[in-house]
Amino acid sequence: MIEIKPIQSHQVEELKRVIIAVCNEIWQLPEEVIRHYDAMSDIDDVQSHYFGNKGTFLVLIDEEWVVGSGAIRRLSDDICELKRMWFLKDYRGRGLGTKMAQMLLDFARITGYKKVRLDTIDEQKQAQALELYQRLGFYFIERYNTSPCTVFMEKML
Repeated sequence: MIEIKPIQSHQVEELKRVIIAVCNEIWQLPEEVIRHYDAMSDIDDVQSHYFGNKGTFLVLIDEEWVVGSGAIRRLSDDICELKRMWFLKDYRGRGLGTKMAQMLLDFARITGYKKVRLDTIDEQKQAQALELYQRLGFYFIERYNTSPCTVFMEKML
């Protein structure tokens, strides 16, 4: 059975493996290079980065295995960021990303945020994700952070 639940501490390393696998699939980079650009320190301390700071972090679980993730992180009192939307290949295109994103957007709305932002690295290699975000009502905006990302989007809640 596939479920979406808040991440538990014992799932952190498994989630990192999912992120490494998806990044490797998209960019064909070895794990060392991926970890150089993304230390995933926010995942090591989800309590302070997410749960303890007006955010949340969800995982997609299939028979006790972590197969995807998504999170909301506080940027300011009115603005949050959609983060860590990663799904193994077999779980994409099945409506699970939409379901998770909708749960995260509902959380953001209930928490009192007025806008949700997101960033992605590459418009071509992440075209499927960008299509999802546009279907959810996100639109392109100017850069809002100093990340290595090249695509920036926002949605009003």
